[in-house]
Amino acid sequence: MKQEIEAAIAQACKELFDVGVNVELSRPDEQFGDYATNAALQLAQKTGKNPREIAQEIVALLQKILADKVQDVSVAGPGFINVRLQDSALRDSLAQPASKTYDGETIIVEFGDPNPLKAMHLGHLYTTIAGDAISGLLELAGAHVERVSYHGDVGMHVAKAIYGIGTTIEWQTDRLQQENPFADLAPNIGTAIGLLYAKGAQAYEESDEAKQAIKTINGQVYDQDNETVNTIYTWGVAKSFAFFDEIFAELGVHYKKRYLESQASPIGISYVKEHLGTVFEQSDGAIVYRGEKDGLHTRVFINSAGRPTYEAKDLGLTELKQQDYPEAVQSIIITANEQTEYFKVMLAALRKFDPAVAEKTQHIAHGFLSLTTGKMSSRTGKVHEAETLLQAVREAVKGSYPDSKVQQEVYLAAVKYTFLRQRIGGDIVFNVDESIALEGNSGPYVQYAHARARSILEKAGEADANIIDFDPAERSLARKLSEYPETAEKATYELMPHYICTYLYELSQQFNRFYEQNRVIGDARQSTRLALVKQYADTLKNGLRTLGIPTPEKM
Repeated sequence: MKQEIEAAIAQACKELFDVGVNVELSRPDEQFGDYATNAALQLAQKTGKNPREIAQEIVALLQKILADKVQDVSVAGPGFINVRLQDSALRDSLAQPASKTYDGETIIVEFGDPNPLKAMHLGHLYTTIAGDAISGLLELAGAHVERVSYHGDVGMHVAKAIYGIGTTIEWQTDRLQQENPFADLAPNIGTAIGLLYAKGAQAYEESDEAKQAIKTINGQVYDQDNETVNTIYTWGVAKSFAFFDEIFAELGVHYKKRYLESQASPIGISYVKEHLGTVFEQSDGAIVYRGEKDGLHTRVFINSAGRPTYEAKDLGLTELKQQDYPEAVQSIIITANEQTEYFKVMLAALRKFDPAVAEKTQHIAHGFLSLTTGKMSSRTGKVHEAETLLQAVREAVKGSYPDSKVQQEVYLAAVKYTFLRQRIGGDIVFNVDESIALEGNSGPYVQYAHARARSILEKAGEADANIIDFDPAERSLARKLSEYPETAEKATYELMPHYICTYLYELSQQFNRFYEQNRVIGDARQSTRLALVKQYADTLKNGLRTLGIPTPEKM
């Protein structure tokens, strides 16, 4: 319906003034109508005519073009045009699906990316949840989404972890054959590996001897020329990924492909060397890109030891993605905002020799994540571990809903919705108690709203559910329901899942007000109201599922 009205306004502007305008409809306060546009104000700037007079001419023509759709078209203020739909048009708009903006197109979304031999922290958890939700939005818009992840399986953090593990087991690798050889450190292997990495990192800072040993290990990892290091490396990478996969599976996130830095490194090195002298240049034994010519800064792509940096590896990753998904029209990467400037330089360099791939690569950055209580500080003293937060929410759900049969569903809603309800890019403070609450803007609250609506429908049984017309209260609810496709389209266009969360919360509140004042079952208007309840329940279900949040029928 929105697109039909926009087209009619554009047609009226062209017929009356022979001028094209960019028609954008907004949602005014309900008292003014269902849609509003400033098209007359745009025309006034182009024609020099009075905007209110222009609006009056447009209104007269719109009432003819949309005679079977609109109840009223009026002028407000200096020249805004308000449109109120007929009940039949509003009813029809409820059945309209979300726009298939990316119908049939392939889009790569890279997210999550925890590094093996290191703790999975809150940032990784957030990008996992946000990336999956963004993928859901794109799929709702018709895209074929390839969910992928990228992991640093080489580099100094790996060497530090191997040093921490090796010194703990006195380099006796046969001890690694136990199911959890570090059970005295932590109950799960993922946390234990994180602690062992922290041990190596601390040794690197405090001991010159350890620092030199770790540097040697780093070279051995790249060259794979030390059997003991190879054994610890293979064990640590396998255990880390097994632990990560448990968390991903629990969250309901399924990746199509996992990329590794060790795979991307040689390709990145070849790219840099191939374009040495044209894109890159030598500097003190290293190879750099001078970003100043793009208004950025200089970054090293191959260091003086001949090892690739993150920048070179990411160049290699773009080629790996291109090889695997040449049909992809877009490649989205989600990381913390501390990498924003880094990505600008990397993409600037890529643009010099592969502009097509650079142009379709988009970086989305999220803010800093913290907790409201010190009780969940990481055992490493460095980061907040994802598993620590997840366990805290699990325990809180069990404590608050001890007899619930849907504890797992509530737990997932609490975690995911708390992250997703806030705009990507801003900092997030996670409050466990608020996340599990059945009141306020929380995942469990929206889940309960859905279950409550299903309960009403179940009680009604086989009763008719058809919309003929609306009374004022019904119309207000229908108007809010009609906003969902537009909200989904906006969320997809901006890649911002929080729009869906805000809408679902507002919709739940509006339904609650409606239900408190209007009887459904047994009322003379039962048929229309049951149809609205079903539309409401389906909308909540579709919105939550797009975000990767389960929708239990009962709670």
